[in-house]
Amino acid sequence: MIDKYSEIIPETYFHIYNRANGNEKLFLSVDNYLYFLKRYKDFIQPICETYAYCLMPNHFHFLIQVKRENDILEHLKTLQGFKTIEDLKNKNISRLLSQQFSNFFNSYTQALNKQHNRKGSLFMRSFKRKIITSDGYRLKTVHYIHFNAVEAGLCDVPEQWPYCSFSNLLNKQNDIFVNKETIDWFGSRENFLHTHRNSNFKPNIDVII
Repeated sequence: MIDKYSEIIPETYFHIYNRANGNEKLFLSVDNYLYFLKRYKDFIQPICETYAYCLMPNHFHFLIQVKRENDILEHLKTLQGFKTIEDLKNKNISRLLSQQFSNFFNSYTQALNKQHNRKGSLFMRSFKRKIITSDGYRLKTVHYIHFNAVEAGLCDVPEQWPYCSFSNLLNKQNDIFVNKETIDWFGSRENFLHTHRNSNFKPNIDVII
């Protein structure tokens, strides 16, 4: 079984996911969903390419590829108070990346706590991350993420759920930050649509999500 807490390393694909503590919800309004994506773009987009996502009332999923180490360090050097990326070379890159994700989650938690007059942690203590080990696994992860809301009974087809990347990829939304290469992985736009009409899409892999 693939480690749910793998080190985050450059130029690697990951399935990133987490959920709210207990029976709490991560998102209590449309504004919460939109603010979460805004903070994601502030903290994570500069260090990762995003290929699929889905935000659910009490959890989320992202399929990402971490960028090259020098690109990451170039972005983080200012945040860390360094003048050049050479000053960051002796830092543990995986730790820096994990900290950036933690900063993202903490930023959202603080905003939600202030808005709803709550206290304490919002997310499960450590966010999950699984390395994507094959092309088939990557395709299945895209499909799995896009079908989250369907499986939960929140909609009938992926495009009906406004907080996932399916419609983003098909240019049905204006605020596009997801890499359209995702569609190319399926061979064509038509095949992407065809496989997303099948809730039981199974490439030739054995995956535990």
